[in-house]
Amino acid sequence: MYLLLMLVAAAVTFLTTPFARWVALKSSAISAVRARDVHSVPTPRLGGLAMLIGIVVAVLLASQMPFLAGVFDDRRVSQVWGIVGGAAIVCALGWADDKWDLDWVTKLAGQVLAAGFMALQGVQLITLPIAGTTIPSSRMSLIATVLVVVIAMNAVNFVDGLDGLAAGIIAIGGSAFFLYAYGLTQQASPDDYASLASLMLAVMVGVCIGFLPHNFHPASIFMGDAGSMLIGLVMAGAAITVTGNVQPEVMTDAQALPAFITLLLPVAVLMLPLLDMGLAVIRRLAAGKSPMAPDRMHLHHRMLALGHSHRRAVVILYVWTAVFAFSAAALVRWEWEIVLIWTTVFVVLALLATLGPLRNRGRFLDDDVAQSGQVPKVPAAVGAPAAAQSAAGPSAAGASAPAPSAVPQGAARHGAHPKTAAGQSPAPQAAAPQSAAPKTKETVE
Repeated sequence: MYLLLMLVAAAVTFLTTPFARWVALKSSAISAVRARDVHSVPTPRLGGLAMLIGIVVAVLLASQMPFLAGVFDDRRVSQVWGIVGGAAIVCALGWADDKWDLDWVTKLAGQVLAAGFMALQGVQLITLPIAGTTIPSSRMSLIATVLVVVIAMNAVNFVDGLDGLAAGIIAIGGSAFFLYAYGLTQQASPDDYASLASLMLAVMVGVCIGFLPHNFHPASIFMGDAGSMLIGLVMAGAAITVTGNVQPEVMTDAQALPAFITLLLPVAVLMLPLLDMGLAVIRRLAAGKSPMAPDRMHLHHRMLALGHSHRRAVVILYVWTAVFAFSAAALVRWEWEIVLIWTTVFVVLALLATLGPLRNRGRFLDDDVAQSGQVPKVPAAVGAPAAAQSAAGPSAAGASAPAPSAVPQGAARHGAHPKTAAGQSPAPQAAAPQSAAPKTKETVE
């Protein structure tokens, strides 16, 4: 049933993304090219609308399934619609931000409103799986819940800087989290596998998978703040509901580990977004700037600076997410010594992938090849006779000089040359005729 709901969410999101793109164009919710961006053309950014539609349709279908009747009983149905309602609030907030570029105070107020709505519907941190710790008052429980949800939303929003990055990270990490939540439900109630956390995680993974074909580089649409905040809120809501499924105070030392994974796994899933957000806040405060001030020092910017192409940088960050998330989830079923050994192996492999195969090591997943279908050529050799250049006309002169127009498209997306007023890279000039300059070893890549 969970896999069916995942497929339904993926299919609905995939089919409604073109509609969301049309709405974005009609409502001017378009991402212009800014100094800190890596895309080179204005792109619609309302993919979160399609993701919200996928969540709503899948949850409505789930409400009609006898298998999940326990999730929609009178006691817990408000929690389901609390998460869906909070997702709708942040989607509307993200839509407004994508259209009007709201200031950070307004966005934070909207995020607190969405988190507070979800908490008032019963999705609250009441106990922590640490020696049966109970939050002493309802006010502190509300504050803790809002804080956790706001942090999760902003962490996903911070990491959403490359095509397909946020959707892929949450799909991978959410899959690990789903396997853990489902296994925990099996242990807690062998006769009833219905779980709100498993339901929301399956649906969330589905909408990310359905959106990814439209969002992988080169993206036709971005999820925007409407999408990044939405999946951050759903992830946080699922993590909060899981904390009530274990009772560590009655467990032995050997049995208590799954309780602590309840706290560890959401952090592992959001490790890269949380790390990126934490480094950004520290970096900006140290420079005397606002924590919300934009810059080009995020993890994905650093991957591009290492020399990785757009696609390869995204795939490598996928690998890191899988290492963190599935290592944490594996602690439930295997001894920590075995998990530590395999985690170390995969960390070494991820490091080799990050630092080893850079731009000059083949063209695997290079974005310039993916977009144009051919390997770009370097400009004609410098030092060709001036008479030959002038005889060839303006096109040859433009091709022989190392002007910005001769820079390949991949370099343009990485900020290697300035953009035009319309936000697009200038089109390459026509190549020089073969007679303009002799073909040398440096002429052809």
